[in-house]
Amino acid sequence: MKQGGTMNSENISKIILMILIPFLFVIVLIPYIKKIAVQINAIDNHIGGRHIHKKPIPKLGGLAIFLGFLLGYMIFGTSSSTMNAILIGSFLILIVGVIDDITELSAKTQFIGQLAAACVIVFYGNILIHDVSAFGLYIEFSWLSYPLTLLFILGCINCINLIDGLDGLSGGISSIYYLTIGIIATIQGKWGLDFVLAFVMLGSTLGFLVYNFNPATIFAGNSGSMFMGFIIAVIALLGFKNVTMTSLIIPLLILAIPILDTLFAIIRRTLKGESPFHADRFHIHHQLLNRKLSQKATVIIIYITDLLFAFASIVYVLKDATLGYIIYGILLIIVISFVATTNVVFDTNSVKKKIKENLKTNK
Repeated sequence: MKQGGTMNSENISKIILMILIPFLFVIVLIPYIKKIAVQINAIDNHIGGRHIHKKPIPKLGGLAIFLGFLLGYMIFGTSSSTMNAILIGSFLILIVGVIDDITELSAKTQFIGQLAAACVIVFYGNILIHDVSAFGLYIEFSWLSYPLTLLFILGCINCINLIDGLDGLSGGISSIYYLTIGIIATIQGKWGLDFVLAFVMLGSTLGFLVYNFNPATIFAGNSGSMFMGFIIAVIALLGFKNVTMTSLIIPLLILAIPILDTLFAIIRRTLKGESPFHADRFHIHHQLLNRKLSQKATVIIIYITDLLFAFASIVYVLKDATLGYIIYGILLIIVISFVATTNVVFDTNSVKKKIKENLKTNK
């Protein structure tokens, strides 16, 4: 598709095919991926504790999503040095994820792999955040573009990776992102690479969700969560380059829930004197589960909240920036109110326990 085109029946047909072909391909592929996962022992055997599921589940869902993405690109994409960088970076992040799904790599090794994939995008693909305009301000980053873009890519990868704690959660949130960007690009008539990647990834992740929504029969694994986060970052960066989105703020707000969850986790673990990479059971989805909600209900609530943030982004970009700000504000107040009544940032139970212990000691 060429940029600047108008919406017509041919474009609508192409969008449907961009979603449908990877969707059907992934649906057909996953039963075979599950067999491969069992053969190579890419199985999640962690049961109980902070883990929700009650039986071993095969991983490698990310391999199916990647192959769906690859098929979609081969059919609908066009070759370019930019796309070569995306393919190389994607392959690197997938390989690291697949190895981790089999052998459980250390956090340091995973980070090195993520950084290598991000460097391909930045230094070979030259896909950078050169500048950003938001709230009436214009900022040019100059040489800071390089570290800032690397941090942005790493942040997106780990936001999706950290929130991947319930059936259908990471895949659903990623799908909402791809759909939102696809809608914005379509209405604006921007038929660039980010447009193609958004709809191809939407089809791939929706195909995966057929098997991953509760009760899941396959997990995304780190291969899936890291790959989805990586492509989210790439699509956002391409959007800046092609002016598909008005500023850095829009893609960040579409991902409000995983970003906030990641920030809360870092703050929470730092306050406890733990490593930011230390796993725990205090994420937003855990807090909802603690309120006796089922996995399905918890995931649907997060979906709805994320869809509202996505709707606010569409309103902001395409219709009324002021109304978008108002919706964002209301949603953030709701999220902050939820945070204030849970242990998502501050473990009030452990604090109360320490106070009681100190009182006993003083007596």
